[in-house]
Amino acid sequence: MPMIDALWPENALAPEAEARLVKELTDILIEAEGYDPASPIAQRVTVFHLHRPAAIYIGGERTNTIRYRIIPSVPEGQYTDESRRSLVRSVTEAVARAENRPFDDVAPRVWVFPTEIPDGSWGTRGAIWMLPDIHALLAGESERGAGIERLARRRREKARITLEAALDAASAGITNKQ
Repeated sequence: MPMIDALWPENALAPEAEARLVKELTDILIEAEGYDPASPIAQRVTVFHLHRPAAIYIGGERTNTIRYRIIPSVPEGQYTDESRRSLVRSVTEAVARAENRPFDDVAPRVWVFPTEIPDGSWGTRGAIWMLPDIHALLAGESERGAGIERLARRRREKARITLEAALDAASAGITNKQ
């Protein structure tokens, strides 16, 4: 059940290019989660909110430079480090195609913030949905266990990062006392 919040100004793109970009970004997010973009279920539950900023400021000065801010949100456990990197690259490439400009011309104006919502905090249809339930809906009931493993993998990764930071802090404290 991915959700995309996207911000870019009105008339940043021709209407046809914008429509293609919205569809392409939707498919990119579904694929980044590991699902088939051709799945009618995945398409039906992926929501895209396009926000139109009234103005964009850089350094406190109003600018006419077009900027894109894309915030794909998914339940915790759906991303890996590699899928986040690939997602940012794919989104930026899609914007470059929509503008019909080279990647390097567009990349400095595209900001992508892949966001994971903590498990137990994804609410829709009047209920909280846990990652295994979402995975079963999108990949099939037989794949519920894969949703459990994705969440466990992500939590192990977070625990490893926290443990490494604690060990670094502890060893820095020991070094400073010597």
